[in-house]
Amino acid sequence: MATTRNTDDTSDRTDERTRAADEETTFDAYEAVLFDMDGVILEGRGTDPAVHRRACDDVLADRELTVPDDCYDALGSDGYDEAFRAACESVGVDAPTLFRERETRSTKRSVARLAAGSRGLYPDVEAIDRLAAHTTVGLVSNNYHPTVEFVVDHFRLSAFEVARGRDLGLDGYRRRKPNPHYLNEALDTLCVSTGLYVGDRATDVLAAHRAGLDSVFIRRTHNVSVELDVEPTVEIECLDELVALVTA
Repeated sequence: MATTRNTDDTSDRTDERTRAADEETTFDAYEAVLFDMDGVILEGRGTDPAVHRRACDDVLADRELTVPDDCYDALGSDGYDEAFRAACESVGVDAPTLFRERETRSTKRSVARLAAGSRGLYPDVEAIDRLAAHTTVGLVSNNYHPTVEFVVDHFRLSAFEVARGRDLGLDGYRRRKPNPHYLNEALDTLCVSTGLYVGDRATDVLAAHRAGLDSVFIRRTHNVSVELDVEPTVEIECLDELVALVTA
């Protein structure tokens, strides 16, 4: 599996990919197919929110902090917002530092749950091996990078030539999709300029387009009735349909 490198997003690189994608009109012309993880590869929409609350408990216990209920709710969510920053100020801790500590605990807890069998792969994931016989495939997720690495190793997803989750901490949080940062990074690692990105959310579609990629929106149980406010290149209901598109 290729090792990715951190690079800053550049509009020139995305513009070049957009122009290259515009010149291609068939799916089999793409150099790579990239996949989101949660809700596409791994069953369920995402990590159970309880993981982040328990991670918050771990950090507060480490710091020997007791916080009021109104602060706890903000500290135990998975976001970094005004409520989180205000709660950190209220209890006298540095917000970015506490945020990273909580995320470090969250990824450890999420990996432990996955190892215990809390979530599995969708049955149609085997289609990715067939797809890999025709094109390069990779994995790019908003989930934490250590969690992504565990999923790839635990489920033996050897077809992926690159697998990238977001870095822990504030920088990684701010580079989540729809920011195309990690998609651009994966494309650079693979040395490709055209491709498809398969996701289950509107943010996946937006990130794909911002990276100069075409988008594939997959309907799963958790998003079967979702109305998108952005138009994907194509919609599918299972990954077998994607194989048929790319290899036609």
